[in-house]
Amino acid sequence: MNRIIRKQYFSPKVVEFVVEAPLIARSRRAGHFVIVKVGEKGERIPLTIAQSDPEKGTITIVVQSVGVSSEKLCNLNEGDYITDLVGPLGKATHIENYGTVVCAGGGVGIAPMLPIIEAMKKAGNRVISVLAARNKDLVILEEQVAQYSDEVIVMTDDGSSGQKGLVTDGVESVIKREKVDLCVTIGPAIMMKFVSLLTKKYDIPTMSSLNTIMVDGTGMCGACRVTVDGKTKFVCVDGPEFDAHKVDFDEMLMRLKAYS
Repeated sequence: MNRIIRKQYFSPKVVEFVVEAPLIARSRRAGHFVIVKVGEKGERIPLTIAQSDPEKGTITIVVQSVGVSSEKLCNLNEGDYITDLVGPLGKATHIENYGTVVCAGGGVGIAPMLPIIEAMKKAGNRVISVLAARNKDLVILEEQVAQYSDEVIVMTDDGSSGQKGLVTDGVESVIKREKVDLCVTIGPAIMMKFVSLLTKKYDIPTMSSLNTIMVDGTGMCGACRVTVDGKTKFVCVDGPEFDAHKVDFDEMLMRLKAYS
């Protein structure tokens, strides 16, 4: 079992945990995720690794309480143990020096975006991060993102932090002023869809992480089936990242409604 070292609330429904997991901390790369389970008969929950500290042997995960299983996890406290934690899983993000990379994260999608921002910056890219949320209380990890970004643009629906508007407004403002070589987007499916439509208009390669649709995390349940370039893919084993311009987001959005 893995002990919780630190617990921090970003909002009443969003919690950050720092957990002992030395083997995962040493081997994880940007884009990897873990499966956690609370209780012997608990549900498997896939969560992207937001950060890791190989020296301390810890990983950081961010959890949004949306159902019974995630609520049980969020109710754990410092010193408690997570029954099962397995990883790293999934394919790591392809990192190279592209030039200028815009990283567009929405809501809790900012957490899995953080290690990608860090890796892209360390690879020599100019990184511009666009963080979006409904209001200022839902903008997470802004200080951590700023450590590895050349610029951080915050967009909120109500204008309570940064600029008032959608994530696409922030991304387009960058595209209009300078050459963008790659866009990475992680967040709600509807957000990724419109970021993808925007960057397609400007012919900018775009990568999206579809981790929001994962359930089992091993390819056995089939819940994370998506259509990419006309072919069926499983997010947990073939991804979680895909060419956003080839993802059938309308189909994905329809399938996500099945879990509402």
